[in-house]
Amino acid sequence: RAGRDLVEMELAAVNTVVTVTSTHQNRLADRGNKLSVSSLKIAHSWSWLFCLVRSLFPKKQREPKGPSQNVPGWKLFGKVPARESAPKDSRTIQQVGVPAGTSPTQPQQGRRKNLEFEPLSTTALILEDRPANLPAKSVEEAQRHRQEYDEMVAEAKKRELKEAQRKRKEMKERFKQEESIANAMVVWNNDILPNWENTRNTRRVRELWWQGLPPNVRGKVWSLAIGNELNITPELYEIFLSRAKERWRSFSETGSETEADDGASLADRESSLDLIKLDISRTFPPLFIFQKGGPYHDLLHSVLGAYTCYRPDVGYVQGMSFIAAVLILNLEEADAFIAFANLLNKPCQLAFFRVDHDLMLKYFAAFEVFFEENLPRLFNHFQSSNLTPDLYLIDWIFTLYSKSLPLDVACRVWDVFCRDGEEFLFRTGLGILRLYEDVLLQLDFIRSAQFLTRLPEDIGSDRLFACIAAAPMLNGNRKWSQVSSSKQKKT
Repeated sequence: RAGRDLVEMELAAVNTVVTVTSTHQNRLADRGNKLSVSSLKIAHSWSWLFCLVRSLFPKKQREPKGPSQNVPGWKLFGKVPARESAPKDSRTIQQVGVPAGTSPTQPQQGRRKNLEFEPLSTTALILEDRPANLPAKSVEEAQRHRQEYDEMVAEAKKRELKEAQRKRKEMKERFKQEESIANAMVVWNNDILPNWENTRNTRRVRELWWQGLPPNVRGKVWSLAIGNELNITPELYEIFLSRAKERWRSFSETGSETEADDGASLADRESSLDLIKLDISRTFPPLFIFQKGGPYHDLLHSVLGAYTCYRPDVGYVQGMSFIAAVLILNLEEADAFIAFANLLNKPCQLAFFRVDHDLMLKYFAAFEVFFEENLPRLFNHFQSSNLTPDLYLIDWIFTLYSKSLPLDVACRVWDVFCRDGEEFLFRTGLGILRLYEDVLLQLDFIRSAQFLTRLPEDIGSDRLFACIAAAPMLNGNRKWSQVSSSKQKKT
């Protein structure tokens, strides 16, 4: 009953509101459709009635939607579903951020404040020659920019074409060189090496020798050319190697400075061992094959250690590691030691590694004779600068150019050095000076010394050997051997 009374009251209220509303509408028509204070009150009553009815009847719940297929995005304090974005082409991308009814070329009057604004992609930056929010280019500016762009593209294409031509040329020269090496290897293996004693001094063999030995026969030719005047055998090498290993163990266990059987003190031997370790770490560091952990570290250490036991009077001298390393790269371990010991027993190498100052100065004096003969301008420049040969020749001779020149160029120098002997070492020095004569003439004492002790890394073997060929070792009618002997006879 109470519910029926409540419904009757609501219906009566609705009828009252309808009656009042119709009356109010008539008054508004008479007053020119102007609102009054009473109409606002009636509107307020109507809204109150709507709220009352809404509270009596429950609100219909929405049906739950299925899980969204989009990955939710993130805002600062919560998760929001990501917007679905249809794929856009380049034209659509270019129009992003431009208000409706505005041309892309016209200046934008206001900035878009939509938080969901997407920035232009890099593709649009490439396709669009002007940002949409900037004024359009003038005709002259657009033409100038187009011309500059075309010039840049043409220059880039020209550089690419030039680089491609250079690579093709290098590839062609490489194929030609490989073919020449393959042909020379057949000649050396089939014709020269089987008849070494009869063919080594022929003109044909000397010409092939000058062009460079094939890597596959280089070690064999070096071994034959250096010889074995000391009559060292592989068994003898093993004996000295075992002695070296035994002394290394004893040095690590005891630190007493006792005299060895050969008269060398323990301190001298320890200093030699320390110097060997230090020098090995600095031997061809870019290759990283002789440093600790490298494949040739122990091999190089064994050869140098065995030599210090074989020649305790010479011991180890800085620079020996480079010579031994080059031999190890081309020969077996025992053969490398035999060649190493015989090579250092040559008069010139023995004078340098024993640090015989008087004999070294005589070699330098003989070199200056041919220096003045071949390069008089540079010789006078060095004389005025007080740049003496000992400042740059010592490093070249000690390492046989293996430290100063690229390894492939140094190996080619070694090829002819094994053929011609010490003369070619000093002739190579003249070739280097001739190659960089124009540069050295512009340098003072300090810069010249720095340049010669650290030569450029891009020295090509063909250019160097062309300069070496242009520096004959002749002083009038006298050859190197005659000049060198005359200098050594003088007290």
